[in-house]
Order: sequence, then structure tokens, then C-alpha cells
Amino acid sequence: MYQKVKAYIKEHGMIEAGDVVFAGVSGGGDSMAMLALLKRYQTEMPFSLCAVHVHHGIRGEEADRDELLVKETCEKWEIPFLAYHYPVPELAKKWKMGLEEAGRKVRQDGFSRAEADYFGKIEVADHQDERNGAAARRGKSRIRIALAHNENDVAETLLHNLCRGTGLKGLAAILPVRDGIVRPVLCLNKQEIVNYLIEEQIPYATDSTNLTDDYTRNKIRHQILPLLEEQVNSSAVRHMAETASLVSQAEEYLSRQGALLVKKYGENREQGIFLSEAFWREEPAVASYGVLQVFEELAGKRKDFTAAHVKSVENLLRLQVGRRINLPYGLAALRTYGGILLGERELLGMSDRNPKGDEPVSQDNPFELKIFSNEGQKIEEKTYTKWLDYDKIEQELSIRTRQPGDFLVVDEKGSRKKLNRYFIDEKIPSEERDSILLLCAGSEVLWVVGGRINENYKITPRTRRILEIQYQGGKDNHE
Repeated sequence: MYQKVKAYIKEHGMIEAGDVVFAGVSGGGDSMAMLALLKRYQTEMPFSLCAVHVHHGIRGEEADRDELLVKETCEKWEIPFLAYHYPVPELAKKWKMGLEEAGRKVRQDGFSRAEADYFGKIEVADHQDERNGAAARRGKSRIRIALAHNENDVAETLLHNLCRGTGLKGLAAILPVRDGIVRPVLCLNKQEIVNYLIEEQIPYATDSTNLTDDYTRNKIRHQILPLLEEQVNSSAVRHMAETASLVSQAEEYLSRQGALLVKKYGENREQGIFLSEAFWREEPAVASYGVLQVFEELAGKRKDFTAAHVKSVENLLRLQVGRRINLPYGLAALRTYGGILLGERELLGMSDRNPKGDEPVSQDNPFELKIFSNEGQKIEEKTYTKWLDYDKIEQELSIRTRQPGDFLVVDEKGSRKKLNRYFIDEKIPSEERDSILLLCAGSEVLWVVGGRINENYKITPRTRRILEIQYQGGKDNHE
């Protein structure tokens, strides 16, 4: 298996002579196997290796055990070891995000601190021993961060995102190399790693949270993937990983084409980036990627921008000059003569009515929308403010009045009720029914404004993200 990993590292140019590799080591089997393989690769390729462990402050004594295991193994294998502690639950509340997202954030911070601490120690050593000219120094060595993702992680991510609803980016592979991050064991499946741990007698810890089916990804890992391999195809995981790689290539191609489209039809202005009407007459899929690039350029990140935001910007073309919408991260889009201008709200002369900017809001629209993580908050039971499970919404939302075929789901069994039947049961006068506003996804009514919401979209303990929608044309009261 070592030869397979060595060939994979060389194929993708992951590690070269003189590199400094910071390996993320949790103590689990995947990361311990990766650390052992990298240690062995050092005998053939002269590079520096340092293990980085991040303690999340979540699993108590079990997490302390994991840290001690990694520390003692590194001492035995003569690998530099750095550990960083973070109170992730407290930070998640402070940052108003989920534990998983907060965990990613502190791990990024941990690697940044590790780089500074590692090179700080090297500089001290070099100062004390000037003969140590082979020591790696910041600015003279390429920095690599090694993570222990494997083929099963790729398959789990693909299935998870596919079931929740996603675009190509959500189906794309976890790449072997990107932005200084390398994944040396991505060519291996979970069973290959387990076999290697046993054969080489490598110590590792088991995270008890990975043994339960409390989390969606664990159910995919313990139930769905094994079932697919047993009853559909024994190579299902490998085939999904290969497909994800192909999707990744397609996604990168569309991103490049979108960038070319922005370069061709876009214009940098003092207030932001202007996209001419000709931009929107190009291939829709490519144009969508171009808009996403503009979002990223203006906000410095692409996270939280969705197809719904792209569609909302495109819809401005059908409106008169002067209409505008809010976007995440304090951005906005303005319909102008000849196209659409995207930029910061203040630069476009807009007040920041929605500080988080989690969802598009029209300045002339009486609806205010926000998206935020579910942290077990008390549900806002108000007549004109409703909370919905954002991740269950698969179609574009619209605000409109009734149309033939409209329906609601009225119980946990998924029973449908025609909107007209609902109006009759609620004793709403016939002369008022055509003026009642509805939040819809196609023909499915998510909320009868001033009335009930669709049972399918209610908040549950499994809800990850919440869509809050408030109708400002009505007066809220506690129900």
C-alpha cells in the first residue's frame, strides 16, 4: 500500500524536496496511517514533517486520550508535535455558527499557529547552531498541509450533498491538491487503511461519535455505503470517487468559462462590477458561474451564495431601472441602464436593512429573509414571522397569489390539501382569497401569509439551517 500512496504523491506533485509538511493528526485511524506513511516517505524524499493536533474541547476525557496518543506516538517516531486547544462549543455560540463550521474554523487557525510556532523554533535553533543550514526556514520552503481524507469521505460527501440538493460543486471530488492542501491517502478506501493499521501495528483511537448513527453522515457511512457495496457493486465507493473527480473537472471548466465571460462583458466601476445585458444572453450555465465569481470577488468568499442568489440577480433584468436586491455579506445588485451593477450596499446607495445579508431582499418587497444556523433557538411563533427548514427547499421560491394546482402538506405523513380546500376549512371569504400572499416553491405552498406553514418545512432537531421570513406588511403577534 505504501507504493500506491508514494505513486499517488508523485503523480500529483504533493511533496517535493525541502517542503515543510504540517500533517493534521486527530488520533483516528486515517490520520495515524497517513502520518506513518509520510514518515516512511521521508526516507526517500528529504522534507520536514510536523504533526498538528487540534483539541476541540468537546469529548472530554476521550479527546484528552486522543491528544496523548498522538503526542506519545510522535515522540516515539521522532516527529515534531504541536497541539492547540479551542472551546469549540463556546466559540460556535459566539460566532453564531454550527459546531462543524466552528470546528473547521479553529482547525484553520491551528495550522496558521503551527506554521508560526514551527518556524519560530527553527529560527531559535538556527541562531544557536549556525551550522544547521539544512533547516527549513519560512520563505525558503514550500508549505504543505496534509489531511487524511480517503475515498469513502468522497463518496459520503457526494451522497450527502446529492440527497440535500446541490449543484456541481457539491458533487465534485475532494481534490488531491488545492491551495497548499494535500491529501496523500485519498487514493485509498477505508478498508485498505484499516488493513494497513493492522499490518503495521499502528496505534489509533476511535471517536465514539463516529460509532453512532445520530448524524446523517454516520448513517451514510455505516448503513448506506455498506449496503451499496454488498448489494449493488463491491466497488461502489471507488466508482463514486471516480465520478466525483470527473464532476470536479467539469466544475473547474465551467468556472474558467464563467471567468472569461465576466472578463468579456464585465466592467469594474467605482461602485462595483457591472455586467452588461449581453452577458446574460450567453449560455446560462456558464453565466451562472460568472456571477458566482463576481460574488466571490466582491465578498472574498463564495460560501452561502447559492443558485437562488444567481437567479434573483438575473430576475432584475425583467424589472425597471432602479430595482435592486440585497445579497449576502453586505452586497447588493442594482438594475441600471444596459445591465446590472453588483457591489457593496452602501456604495449602491442602499441601507443595510438586513445586516447579515443572508438572502436576497427587494427594496420594494415587504418581505425580509434571513438564513442562520440552527442552534436550538426558541421558534418564533408569530403570525407574520415564520421559520422554515432551509435545506429542504429545493426549488426557487416565489411570492404570489393563488394559482390552479396549489397545495400544502398538512401532516407528518405527507398528506396534501388543495389550497382551495384549506381556504374553505379556514372559513376565509371567497372575495379575499385572490389577494392572500403565498410563499411557494412551484405549486407547493410553504406559507400562507398570515396563516399556516407547510408541515414538510417545519423546524426539527435535524434542521441545520433556518430560513426566517417576515412579512412587514402585517403586524406580528404571538400565536
